[in-house]
Amino acid sequence: MRTILTRVAQTAILPRYQHLTASEVAAKAVDDMVTVADTDAEALLSDALFRLLPEAAIVGEEAAHADPAVLDRLGDSLCWIIDPIDGTNNFAAGRPPFGILIALAEHGETVGGWIYDVLTGRLCSAHRGQGAWVNGEQVHAMPTGATPPVAAISLVFLDPERRAAMKGHVAPHYTVVDIPRCAAEQYPRIVLGVNDVSIFERTYAWDHAAGVLFVNEAGGRAARPDGSAYRVERHLDQGLIAASSPALFDEMAQRLAML
Repeated sequence: MRTILTRVAQTAILPRYQHLTASEVAAKAVDDMVTVADTDAEALLSDALFRLLPEAAIVGEEAAHADPAVLDRLGDSLCWIIDPIDGTNNFAAGRPPFGILIALAEHGETVGGWIYDVLTGRLCSAHRGQGAWVNGEQVHAMPTGATPPVAAISLVFLDPERRAAMKGHVAPHYTVVDIPRCAAEQYPRIVLGVNDVSIFERTYAWDHAAGVLFVNEAGGRAARPDGSAYRVERHLDQGLIAASSPALFDEMAQRLAML
């Protein structure tokens, strides 16, 4: 997988980093960008993953944007899920972080995940039941040890009432830090001792399938706030907590349940 990711990064992404023209960037929605690098990288990844496992369906973020019917494949017996550039807004602005996210799902359950930092070459990976790895070395989730715990919380996608409740009843119990606007960076931060817990409102499969598996296989916990497992075919459901330990997950879930 590293060979595929490195080749796509060097071919479609890095040559355009900080060199995009205005005509190579477009808005898909409010605060949601797409670039020519996204579409080219997704095409290359789709081709390579098809060659690797031709029996698997392929769901790419940009393909699903163009044709929502693509999303029906998420529950297939095997399905590749591709985010060709996670953190596109950062990439389009010429700044880190951004990365590539790949997941392999089986009947809606993620069984493999890869999180590739394009600029540093860091590869986080996980396979169901086999642990989590960074650049080939097994890792275990580490809380920061800070008091209060460090929480990365985005209020961007919350309605005004829930935003106020979050500020009043959840944030005071944590040291709140900004999110990197990039799941390919946020999930490693949970495992590598940078953040203790993070809350996500939007839970698209291409953003979260790989990261949820990575956190869980590292010994942290990532799940819906009610404790149910994240499933890729239910990616339109709202709400997801990722934490560096089950205890930190439970604490945040209890606070959210009181909102």
